[in-house]
Amino acid sequence: MSDDMPKEITGSVEALEIEAEKILAEAKTRANEILLKAKEEAKKILSSQLPLDEVKTECDKTVNKARSEADKKIKDSEKKAAELSITADKKVKEITELVVNIVRGKS
Repeated sequence: MSDDMPKEITGSVEALEIEAEKILAEAKTRANEILLKAKEEAKKILSSQLPLDEVKTECDKTVNKARSEADKKIKDSEKKAAELSITADKKVKEITELVVNIVRGKS
């Protein structure tokens, strides 16, 4: 067994964790972009000459749509991050079993 194997395992797990964090960060950034765009659209609607009730309704629709999209992206990213974590746990378990078997002399 190579002395580098634990380092490789740790590196693989850390890489998966970093990827999961990156996915979540991207989802949050995208969610913020969606909300910012919704606010800009709401401002545009408010500055137009539409009757106030129509403006409020349109504004609410835009904000609700943006929140819904942002929530979906965050949930999707959290799901993907959880899947990556499960995959990392399985790999660690497999490698641990392999190392135990090697130590026991069962390869």
